[in-house]
Amino acid sequence: MKKCVMLFAVLALLVPVCVMAQAPAGDGWVKIFNGKDLEGWKANSEVGQFYVNDAGEIAAKGGRSHLFYMEELQEFELMIDVYINDKGNSGVYVLSPWVDEEWPTGGFEVQVNATHTDPVKTGSLYDIIKIFESPSPADEWFTMHLTVKGNSLTVEINGKILYTYVDPTARFARNPNPQRNNQNQAQNPQRNFKYIGQKGHIALQQHDPGTLPRFKNIYLKKL
Repeated sequence: MKKCVMLFAVLALLVPVCVMAQAPAGDGWVKIFNGKDLEGWKANSEVGQFYVNDAGEIAAKGGRSHLFYMEELQEFELMIDVYINDKGNSGVYVLSPWVDEEWPTGGFEVQVNATHTDPVKTGSLYDIIKIFESPSPADEWFTMHLTVKGNSLTVEINGKILYTYVDPTARFARNPNPQRNNQNQAQNPQRNFKYIGQKGHIALQQHDPGTLPRFKNIYLKKL
């Protein structure tokens, strides 16, 4: 009998266990991806493809595209599990205006990149704070926790705070010259001007055909 019990115990360890995603501790957290379809989300391009895979994750493939969460937000926390393949390049945007086809340059991108040729690695605030060594390896899941409050953005990876960026003034996505940027802003206000404190969307990035990102356990807490 003891041998049988030990055998069953060993077999139990070998069988994959399906663990239900748990909401982060504390009140106010809402799951914004249902694990079944992309309700509440919209891709800005058909060049790349976002879909829900058999594991109930958001997956992507193909060329450039961005999947927007369609509610505009201003102050919030975002918790999301992210997977990036070897040589893949992706990102999680916050405070982004909706754009058709284009890169969401009016928002802030937290980089997802462990081994892509781009030297700016996971956790970087693209074009603003550059990290050259990824805190998470390729082909492994990690948890990203972003807090957007007032004029600050805190980036946390796997429970470790990488930095809190405090925006001292409005940022310019394309041109640092205020006079020229004002002209550009008048022509295309969604593309050229950005600052922490604006309202905008969360967006997930599909960068290129060599990239195969996945996302799951996406929780939002409005502040």
